[in-house]
Amino acid sequence: MEREILLSGIGGQGIQLAAKTLAVAAMREGRRVLMFGTYGGEMRGGDTEAAVVVGSASLLTPPVIDFAWAGLAMHPMGWPSMIAKLRPGGVALINTSVFEHPVTYDGIILPLAVTGMAASAGMQQAAAMLALGAFAAATGIVKIETLHAVAEEVLPPYRRQFAAANRRALNIGHEAVASRLCPAWQGSEHWA
Repeated sequence: MEREILLSGIGGQGIQLAAKTLAVAAMREGRRVLMFGTYGGEMRGGDTEAAVVVGSASLLTPPVIDFAWAGLAMHPMGWPSMIAKLRPGGVALINTSVFEHPVTYDGIILPLAVTGMAASAGMQQAAAMLALGAFAAATGIVKIETLHAVAEEVLPPYRRQFAAANRRALNIGHEAVASRLCPAWQGSEHWA
């Protein structure tokens, strides 16, 4: 079984770091992983997207994906291309702090004001990590403990001082989701 996850937003939100954190955590849990990131022309404020494919055996899906099981939409700029790729029956986390209009999707929509939550916690730049923690709680794609374990290694050496804040953001997001809404793994694919 493979799970394709799209993450989209604008530069400066931490989309690429959240994707890398998810990919490394999934590898740490023994999964096969592909990751591919794209960037707009600007470092901050331009569009950015990442695709992470996670599976238990050799992966068949290329890292540039046409369809996805799940999406983390951090900014409305990326929503049109994301919704065009989301298969019915998956899950879409919507950052309601920045989406002005409601969205529709033939699957589970997890509305969460992650930018506002991160700002309230004094971690404005950790919104994507907060979203990743919520996504992990909603799907069980990886364990929160594994996300914590890789939080430092995914950062470049000159940014490692932010690992503790990222762990805190992951926790805030994880605790904001009360139950498993759309399990990533079924039967023998699932772990506790």
